[in-house]
Amino acid sequence: MGTGTAAEMLILVGDNPERIHSEAALAKLCGACPAPAFSGKTTRHRLNRGGNRQANAALYRVVIVRMRAHQPTLDYVRRRTVEGKSKPEIIRCLKRYVAREIFGYLCRPTPPLQVAIATP
Repeated sequence: MGTGTAAEMLILVGDNPERIHSEAALAKLCGACPAPAFSGKTTRHRLNRGGNRQANAALYRVVIVRMRAHQPTLDYVRRRTVEGKSKPEIIRCLKRYVAREIFGYLCRPTPPLQVAIATP
């Protein structure tokens, strides 16, 4: 992840710390959560158009770079393509995965500090 992308995520988390209580909340705030899309008997999910558009663009950049050069992501794309998923559906899934990773790094609760009290 580049410095610009990391900065965008830090701005997002710093502006809304009370709204980010889970990785799903971060994904919704980034616009990377799935939204149901119904068409007759077909039930699918599409990318949510809400949320912070700059954060969504940052996730998109991360996913596109990973789809070009990151071997585990390339394996995932190959597997999902064989399953019949389209490229936009695969990108949606990968954005959610990246949002989950970012939540683990930026929003992980820190353990309280234990202060040793010296007794005289």
